Amino acid sequence: MVTADDSAEGNVLRRDLCWPVAPQGGAHGWTAVGDTMEAVVKAAQLEGGTEFRKVPIPKVGPNDVLIANKVVSVCGTDVHIWNWDAWAKRRIKVPLVYGHEFCGEVVKVGNAVDWLTEGEYVSAESHIACNTCFQCRTGNGHICERMKILGVDRDGIFTQFTAVPATNVWRNAPGLPREYASVQDPLGNAVHTVFSGDPVGRDVAIFGMGPIGLMAVRICKLVGASRVIAVGHRNQYRLDLARTCGADVVIKSAEEDVVARIKEETGGTGVHEVYEMSGAGDAMRQALEVGRPGAGIHLLGIFTGDVTIDLNALMFRYLRIQGINGRLMWDTWFRMAGLFKAGLDLGPILTHQFSLSEFPKAMELMRSGQSGKITLKVD
Repeated sequence: MVTADDSAEGNVLRRDLCWPVAPQGGAHGWTAVGDTMEAVVKAAQLEGGTEFRKVPIPKVGPNDVLIANKVVSVCGTDVHIWNWDAWAKRRIKVPLVYGHEFCGEVVKVGNAVDWLTEGEYVSAESHIACNTCFQCRTGNGHICERMKILGVDRDGIFTQFTAVPATNVWRNAPGLPREYASVQDPLGNAVHTVFSGDPVGRDVAIFGMGPIGLMAVRICKLVGASRVIAVGHRNQYRLDLARTCGADVVIKSAEEDVVARIKEETGGTGVHEVYEMSGAGDAMRQALEVGRPGAGIHLLGIFTGDVTIDLNALMFRYLRIQGINGRLMWDTWFRMAGLFKAGLDLGPILTHQFSLSEFPKAMELMRSGQSGKITLKVD
């Protein structure tokens, strides 16, 4: 999931709604005691409403594995849950352990699992598919009818241990930095979106310079897009990051005419591929205008309200609109592994790291918009 690139701006953190006391013990204050462990829990149906609580260590079924979390990362979805916005009110049932982006080490294997062993360095696909519905059985598990998402529909990973079905586990390359391994969930969103189009040797526009939009900039440059145009609204910090990530043109939509500028940069023709990652209605309408005839319009951003578009323009200009959800299991993960081997560098995007016991501080920074991707050390 993804949030608008500037959605954090203007929000005021309610410090009184988050328990300020960090858990005790361990290198960063995280220690399992007996059958319980500390966790970051959305405890109340209001803004903030978050506590550090003791929760049971998950049980491991015959087809599951237990993972000791090492590095986790903060997602825009976690911000939605903290803010208790309209989406969270509809979807989230409290109490709920936050989080779905992580890497760790296998510490226990269910007795029916014969391909994973204790000690392996892993991450996991956060979308848990049923494997029996029509979508799952026709190779489309990423849009499973009965999908359950870690940290959304069931307890997540902002804690010491996580149990997941073994079928959701991904083996990480031994040399992959933990911070990179922990952000493969959002990176997979970017990879899925980018490769739903054809960016190689093409002009592309990316709307929304949140962490996933920044990842898309990096990917498009790596695979050989001829020109990458990055569009953000007003967050100068992230627009500067877009330039650092390799964007050829950076546009602040609050100050410039986006359509006119992109037409100018492309000789009046527009771009071949548009990647909409902001979830803003104005950005959606601009995306349709800047795509050249026959362009692909690929949507990942979550829109908070209805958006009106000109369907006649869509039809007569032969535009293709595609919605993107999650990651293709497991094509996207193999592509990510290949991109890492090809030299994908996420360093400029991974701007801050805290311990998990500093979650309120990390959330405050994330909501300010003055960060890229934030990771949290568990041990």
